[in-house]
Amino acid sequence: MGVLIDRSTRVVVQGITGREGSFHTQQMQAYGTRVVAGVVPGKGGSETLGVPVFDTVREAVEATGADASFVIVPPPFAADAVMEAAAAGLPLGVCVTEGTPVLDMVRAVAFVERTSMRLIGPNCPGVMTAGQCKIGFIPNHVARPGRVGVVARSGTLTYEVIQGLSQAGLGETTAVGIGGDPVLGSTFTDILPLFAADPHTEAVVLVGEIGGAAEEQAARWIAETGFDKPVIAFISGRTAPPGKRMGHAGAIISGTTGTAQGKIDALRGAGASIADTIEGVVRLAGERLAARAG
Repeated sequence: MGVLIDRSTRVVVQGITGREGSFHTQQMQAYGTRVVAGVVPGKGGSETLGVPVFDTVREAVEATGADASFVIVPPPFAADAVMEAAAAGLPLGVCVTEGTPVLDMVRAVAFVERTSMRLIGPNCPGVMTAGQCKIGFIPNHVARPGRVGVVARSGTLTYEVIQGLSQAGLGETTAVGIGGDPVLGSTFTDILPLFAADPHTEAVVLVGEIGGAAEEQAARWIAETGFDKPVIAFISGRTAPPGKRMGHAGAIISGTTGTAQGKIDALRGAGASIADTIEGVVRLAGERLAARAG
């Protein structure tokens, strides 16, 4: 099974006729995702990729019963698209847009929090429940159904972890790329409880990176709740030169908060196994699952 999405999820794509929106919609359809509608203002009444296009999300939801949105629109419009999806009553929104203005997302996240929608992103690779459904652009070929949940800030490392787990025969339930921007719809502490409640997820891989305090907060949640599933953590950016401004929007270090070592220490203190490489993530996941079974 997994969390957030499955083979019954009905997706509306905001931005379906754009170059990126069209390409990734086709990839999602090829994976088996049920794309039931597109939304492009001014193009309502048309059809693309075998699905009807509507002017508004509300119209799309009323006509098709969509229950999730894939937001893939240019940065100036992304926050408004997210809020439109939330206002239409969708329970899930996945925004992959990179470069959304931070103040726009502050406004959008505050709006979403007053609705029933869970937002993933922005600037994220999306969500994939192995063998069932994907919303976003995690490559189709890397995942295999299995026992490990994945939650990550980094897009590329998400793919590498999934592929490594798949090749090792461990597989995944759901992989959630939360994104690396300073303002996000969901954090580690929003996703970990979902894996805690999922009986098919037997272990969790957490992929963090320098900047912010999300990993430290996750460690605190793991310790305080007594999370009883093995956690294997990998923190990228350990070799970043001190004082060097990094390109990633969320890679901001304030004092000791946000450093790789601070995150590693916090997670290790909460009982997580710390991997130095992606290969180490896969090895530790196998070892922790074997120990749990034994």
